[in-house]
Amino acid sequence: MNICSVVLILILSFFSGSSKYAANGKASFYADRMQGHRTASGERYDKNQLTAAHATLPFNTKVLVTNLKNGKSVVVKINDRMARSRHHILDVSRAAAVELGMVRDGTAAVKLTEVTEDILQPDTPLAVSEAGATPKQ
Repeated sequence: MNICSVVLILILSFFSGSSKYAANGKASFYADRMQGHRTASGERYDKNQLTAAHATLPFNTKVLVTNLKNGKSVVVKINDRMARSRHHILDVSRAAAVELGMVRDGTAAVKLTEVTEDILQPDTPLAVSEAGATPKQ
């Protein structure tokens, strides 16, 4: 094994870590007047979908958003961009704002955690009722 192989293995093992995005900050929500407008991903904004805008996360990233004031959480899909801001880290759709209980205040202190597909779809299948199973012989 030569030195180049060792360096390559070290680099790949370093960058293949499963580190997920996590951050705390303030979130706001889209105004209803944005309904139907195109987002940066090309989709049309739908206030009834659980979506959000973030400055840097890739489109279609799923993020668990937790309102730190009341503990309510929702998973949103990133489908839009927002300007980098030192005041806000996320803009959520109206549906997500309702789930988070932040419509009245307009903003909320939140915690963001990237959600991986294996968390959304567990590997273990749901238990099947044995009522319809054939009896053992």
